[in-house]
Amino acid sequence: MQYYDDVQYIAQVNDEDSIEGKIERWEAHRNGILHRALTIAVYVNDSILLQKRKHPVFDSVFDITVSTHQIYVDDILQSDEETIYQTLERELLLKPESLKQKPEYKGNVMYQANDPKSDFIEHEVCHVYTCVISSIPLFDPAFAYEVKMVSVDDIKNLELGTHLHLAPWVKEMIKKDMV
Repeated sequence: MQYYDDVQYIAQVNDEDSIEGKIERWEAHRNGILHRALTIAVYVNDSILLQKRKHPVFDSVFDITVSTHQIYVDDILQSDEETIYQTLERELLLKPESLKQKPEYKGNVMYQANDPKSDFIEHEVCHVYTCVISSIPLFDPAFAYEVKMVSVDDIKNLELGTHLHLAPWVKEMIKKDMV
């Protein structure tokens, strides 16, 4: 897919999330270099929308709801807000006016995880946001195999099968009670 073939530069950061420079995204993932990312948890009523990722890194895991990177455009790093709206439209076909309110910042999680299905390594400081919409959106099948609604209690239940298939960064968000 063209999006994954495009050369994109993302923010290389330190443990405090201070930018140390820019790095090509696949170089960061091949070498496990700490970089900045962003996740948007989309709520519909009291449930969270899960997206089964169609992605070179952690393919087929469930994300809560979409994750991406702030990228450099003309040597300027995108804001979180710009990244959120661009990603929601690209992957879930949601326009900013589809949200009931502006996305709410919940904090950061830092983690490192090897993808068992590829040679890629996620090592990120992930900015976590939530937003609310009125109904289950459509999605672009180029980015997801499926989307489904799951209650917050079910996501947090370690004994249910859903938890086993969550992306590693989602499990970190759950540990920090961000969802």
